[in-house]
Amino acid sequence: MVKRQTATKIRKAHRYLGLFLGIQFLLWTVSGLYFSWTDIDDIHGDQFRNENIDVLSFNDLIKPSQIETKESIQSLELKEIAGQPYYWVNDKQLFDATTGAIKSEITTSEALKIAEKNMHPELKAESIEKISEVGNHHEYRGRPLPAYVVSYEHSQNVKAYISVKDGSFQRVRHRSWRWFDFLWMTHTMDYEGRDDFNTIILRAFSLLGLITVLSGFTLWFISSPTIRKIKK
Repeated sequence: MVKRQTATKIRKAHRYLGLFLGIQFLLWTVSGLYFSWTDIDDIHGDQFRNENIDVLSFNDLIKPSQIETKESIQSLELKEIAGQPYYWVNDKQLFDATTGAIKSEITTSEALKIAEKNMHPELKAESIEKISEVGNHHEYRGRPLPAYVVSYEHSQNVKAYISVKDGSFQRVRHRSWRWFDFLWMTHTMDYEGRDDFNTIILRAFSLLGLITVLSGFTLWFISSPTIRKIKK
């Protein structure tokens, strides 16, 4: 049998590891429950989006070869911005598709029209602002900047993000998504970008968690009356 002193050391190690890891285990459990009980489409904000967007068609557009650019055209996309056609060239320049005039950025009134077209008709915009930079933990991180933020009168604190450069509708953010984002951070233990599963801290806690479980099995093995009877 294992000596009493050794058993005591295993019990202490198991106890203190449990205390140290308990909060993180609780966060893993709570976040896992939240993920399993929520609809990912609702988290993305699909319930705030307009499901019936009219696609406009245009006539009398200039030829792409008539666009005056310093670089050769490698990519070209026809975009509709507030009811007007534009060419989005090389993923960085916007041109009026009827005149060829360059457009440096969209206006706030155009951004509001884009938001109105993409968001649910019952939502009412209450403010709009332009942002040029965001932090690592901002809800719009990793998306094109600068951008317009349209805020809505809603209990979920709904916000829509629109790219200033090309007028593309980017993201919908709301309170449930923010809770999801926070819990996802605690689940992955990536406190910078959220999606890195190879962080040192996650590896360390996973290893310590395994040691805690194994120490628990060891305690059961050395203190179980059934095991003692079998050995005798």
